[in-house]
Amino acid sequence: MDFELSQEQKFIRESVRDFAEREIKPLAPVLDDKQEFSVELTRKMGEMGLFGMIVSPDYGGQGLDYISYIIAVEEIARIDGSQAATVAAHNSLGVNPLYYFGTEEQKKKYVPRLCTGEGLWGFGLTEPDAGSDSRASKTTAVLENGKWRINGSKIFITNASSPISLGSTVQAVSGEKDGKKEFSAIIVEMGTPGYTAKTMHGKMMWRASNTAELFFDDCLVPEENLLGKRGDGSKIMLNTLDHGRLSIAAMGLGCAQGAFELAVKYAQQRVQFGKPIAANQVVGNKLADMALKIELARNLLYKACWLKDNKKPFAKEAAMSKLYCAEIANEVAYEAVQIHGGYGLMKDYDVERFYRDQRLLQVGEGTSEIQRLVISRYVLDEFSL
Repeated sequence: MDFELSQEQKFIRESVRDFAEREIKPLAPVLDDKQEFSVELTRKMGEMGLFGMIVSPDYGGQGLDYISYIIAVEEIARIDGSQAATVAAHNSLGVNPLYYFGTEEQKKKYVPRLCTGEGLWGFGLTEPDAGSDSRASKTTAVLENGKWRINGSKIFITNASSPISLGSTVQAVSGEKDGKKEFSAIIVEMGTPGYTAKTMHGKMMWRASNTAELFFDDCLVPEENLLGKRGDGSKIMLNTLDHGRLSIAAMGLGCAQGAFELAVKYAQQRVQFGKPIAANQVVGNKLADMALKIELARNLLYKACWLKDNKKPFAKEAAMSKLYCAEIANEVAYEAVQIHGGYGLMKDYDVERFYRDQRLLQVGEGTSEIQRLVISRYVLDEFSL
């Protein structure tokens, strides 16, 4: 494995970092305080080519590799978790299922529009009683006279109710087979009668990203809106989560990098006992540990992306990356606040927002506990007697 980034990957890092510093950083605390989703920023990120990054140019995408995509998410998360969440969820959870599992007609109809930043797409999996146990879904889809009749609800769905949201891919119970629930994935467009998307407020973190509750009340969609084969819904959704873990890991890595840089800057400027606190061994040790964790996290995540790009099994490494990057985001942000002291608890300092934003990373797209369960199953399978 070559640890040297390509010139294209280096350019992506530099250009996205510059964009995040210029366009996102000044607005991040304002949007966070107002709990406001920014259509303008989203469209600018679309113009930057940050949507559909791994999608073939045949469908309006950039045709880039996963490492390039992950670098972009990492650089945005280094500045703001909310905008990183918009990019990560739209690419990995919104576009990917349509791109990987859609028919040619479905891909041509939806994917190009979703690569521009003019429209967003949701991933309707989580329900009030179905979180880690996705097969506990209660939302139903009954095929009647060439249409799916959908009833139920979803919760905590990113990008599903913004002013530019175009629809969602929804997992629903479509029947029963061999005494077990049959799950199918169905495309539901905004404006479909019986479909309501309600924006959720009062979040601790990612306050400038769009999060929604979805409600289906005798919602009728055409039979051809089935994504993939009937009964493959769970397979499609779980496969999508494997890819999504890479982007959530990138958010953790970027969050940690951003919090670390804030801590270094503050430690060099803050003077106590006649010298910058960075000169104190205890603070220096904290910074050294933070740098070490970030380096290890980046190497693990980039390896997982390398496996994906080279068409090798990557699910175990994706789970490892998601787990470790989320955990070190927590640890680094904690120490960054500690180095800031009382100022780290004030909204005037960006590190306070980083500390809040990292918390979802250990919950969303599979909790840290679920990641450990996934990893343990791979390990036990590899060493089975």
